[in-house]
Amino acid sequence: MFKVFVDGEAGTTGLQIFERLAKRNDLEIIKINPELRKDVNERQKMINESDVTFLCLPDAASMESAALCTNPNTRIIDASTAHRVNPAWTYGMPELSAEQREAISKSKRIANPGCHASGFILGVHPLVASGILPKSANLAAYSITGYSGGGKKLIAEYEAEDALSHKAGESKAIMAPAPYALALAHKHLPEMKKYCGLENVPFFNPVLGPYYKGMAVTVAIFPNMLSKKVGPQDLTEILAKHYEGSKFVKVLPYEAAPVLFNGRLDPTVCNDTNNARIQVFGNENIMQVTTIIDNLGKGASGAAIQNMNIALGLDETIGLV
Repeated sequence: MFKVFVDGEAGTTGLQIFERLAKRNDLEIIKINPELRKDVNERQKMINESDVTFLCLPDAASMESAALCTNPNTRIIDASTAHRVNPAWTYGMPELSAEQREAISKSKRIANPGCHASGFILGVHPLVASGILPKSANLAAYSITGYSGGGKKLIAEYEAEDALSHKAGESKAIMAPAPYALALAHKHLPEMKKYCGLENVPFFNPVLGPYYKGMAVTVAIFPNMLSKKVGPQDLTEILAKHYEGSKFVKVLPYEAAPVLFNGRLDPTVCNDTNNARIQVFGNENIMQVTTIIDNLGKGASGAAIQNMNIALGLDETIGLV
């Protein structure tokens, strides 16, 4: 039975990972005494006793914890941003390629992808890898996401009893969609560029929605940026071929007049799963690729469990839906 330790189990991602692990009987979860959770020696002991340690911590703390590992057999899966573009770590997205999946299966240091980055890369990487979308392309993308991705403080803000209260002439506007990261330097950009093989950092605008979880990442595709003339059906076929046989990524058929929920796209359709749903919209003059995931599932804890399963040589679907 594999031993698993979650360093930072009190955070949003840590709680989600712990919840998924607790349902399994093939793992032994080792827990730290709550009073010692900041004790370096005790954390080091837990990490080195484990077969797998999940780091669900801020970047600096994740780097500190990773450095505590001296057991050559312990696998570290880091959910923070700290190691995602570090060449000494393996990027935890097995759907990139068969080679990436193999690397994860052999790695002792796995960097879990970011949520926005997951949606962007899943939609863009196959197009670049196929050659239809040049590496030099300047891409623009936006993402609508639930507020749970912001962690405990933001969740508390949105779920406070007075969240909707307002005075005459004044409103918190908390229930309106809110674009953020407006310095255009979102922390997921480096991995989005690197793992799509892009030469240029994409323009990316995340939007915070007034709901708990669920994410839709959309990338604009203009025909004049492509290497040859293709339409949305062609892009759909390229994506479908890339993800053929994937356990968790589904490419929906192209529809010239898409039938959607009340004519709208629902960013919550993959909630409570580790699934990603990709769909191409538009026509030969303008297209978009939209990827829907649960920002706490395929965008965080679900992907972490999938990576653990692969690294331990288990069926990647165990404990996931």
